[in-house]
Amino acid sequence: MLRFFVLGLLVVLGAFAALAASIGGPGWWGLLVLLALLLLLGVYDVVQKKHAILRNYPVLGHMRYLLEGIRPELQQYFIERNFDGRPFDRDTRSSVYQRAKGIKGEQPFGTERDLYAVGYEYLLHSTVPVEPMKEPPRIRIGGPGCTQPYDMALLNVSAMSFGSLSANAITALNRGAAQGGFAHDTGEGAISPYHRNGGDLVWEIGSGYFGARTKDGGFDEQAFAEKAADDQVKMVSLKLSQGAKPGIGGVLPGAKVTQEIAETRDVPQGKTVISPAYHQVFSTPRELVQFLGHFRELAGGKPAGFKLCLGSRTDFLAICKAMVEEDVTPDFIVVDGAEGGTGAAPLEYEDHVGMPLTEGLMSVHNALVGAGLRDRVKIGASGKVATGIDVVKRLVQGADYTNSARAMMMAVGCIQAQTCHTNTCPVGVATQDPRRMRALDVPDKTERVARYQQATVEQAMQVIASMGLHSFDELRPHMLRRRTDPGTIRSYAEMFEHLAPGQLLRDPPASWERDWVRADPDRFRP
Repeated sequence: MLRFFVLGLLVVLGAFAALAASIGGPGWWGLLVLLALLLLLGVYDVVQKKHAILRNYPVLGHMRYLLEGIRPELQQYFIERNFDGRPFDRDTRSSVYQRAKGIKGEQPFGTERDLYAVGYEYLLHSTVPVEPMKEPPRIRIGGPGCTQPYDMALLNVSAMSFGSLSANAITALNRGAAQGGFAHDTGEGAISPYHRNGGDLVWEIGSGYFGARTKDGGFDEQAFAEKAADDQVKMVSLKLSQGAKPGIGGVLPGAKVTQEIAETRDVPQGKTVISPAYHQVFSTPRELVQFLGHFRELAGGKPAGFKLCLGSRTDFLAICKAMVEEDVTPDFIVVDGAEGGTGAAPLEYEDHVGMPLTEGLMSVHNALVGAGLRDRVKIGASGKVATGIDVVKRLVQGADYTNSARAMMMAVGCIQAQTCHTNTCPVGVATQDPRRMRALDVPDKTERVARYQQATVEQAMQVIASMGLHSFDELRPHMLRRRTDPGTIRSYAEMFEHLAPGQLLRDPPASWERDWVRADPDRFRP
């Protein structure tokens, strides 16, 4: 490991310098003192727990902080890039890191955004703000078929699997969720021992059925029912697609499939794990809806739902028709935007497949309203949610609650080095190498995760108060504005068509009629 190489090199150089100093002139003594100081610094770097980079890269890691101090732009380009290559703006990055560390987020010189750029969005504030809410709201999830409803927090940990993330990262996220009182989505990699730290779990089942998998790769109902009965599992979710790579399955490289991961996922050790692009448990919208009802029964009446990145609006309307005809609805739907991140996806999928979160979220919300189902189904939003403003905007667009993956990873120590797929994460977040993951100090990162979530929700509550509102339920589409061209600003009430409850069942508007007519509850079609 590099840290021992650096320390060993300093020891060897120090020995040569000591020998030379005993023979030569006083200059060698100066070099010996310098090497001794560097060795002490290296030892301190290895044992300290505040900076993961320094724990893995003693002495050398200080170059990162030197670059930060000299030229923040270098940090932005080389260090804090996102998985998909599109960086958060400066305000977002700094707010995540500062809130996780418990530092106030104020900054000088105002905004760095171009307020006159096409696409710029802002919320309407009030001339007479009100006092912020005393307590953050909880969202009750549980429709007519649910017997064990769950009260969801406004911001939660989005789906990230053990295997993609290290044991230490999963442990810190779950302990942070337990400490802060919010939910932790397991991702499709099953429930690992590191999820067993008291945090509320949303158990996600993907097309690989990991953790509830038969020998031939099918869905094991008995194993699922037994594990879903655990008190720590609060909801169960069926993953249909992922925002960063909709239409293809997940991939976990063989180098990351340790014995522990193999046992957790019920797969062979050391072999690359590929999730199928499609599910075996359904092939039509009606079969999906019927399975969701069975899924909830297997989970003992706990809230059951699904996650998807929206592609065809016709397909989702077909699911809505199946819900109406079968009188079966999921308790929640998580809409994952195409801007969502991942550690491994083809570039073509990251940039060109799937619907962005804004359009996907509003389509799902309006489809459920138009089908008369919105009061039975809660909606979660996932995709580059990082700040209080993100939370408020997604609620304006139709969500009831939000999930965050990328920002939660940053809170737990990710510097977005974009080496997730190589098993060489420099800060121990996205690696299964025990020598690298030791850099992530679990107690410290647990506190950071909890602080980040709390501060972000508090900021969202402050924004609501600045808008003159007493609760998030008072948000309306006209309160969010967007510059649509250099001389025009329009509200979300003007830009998008908003359906009335049951409107699709009675008299679909012209803009929805074609998709509604084509939607077939017994067939998925583009």
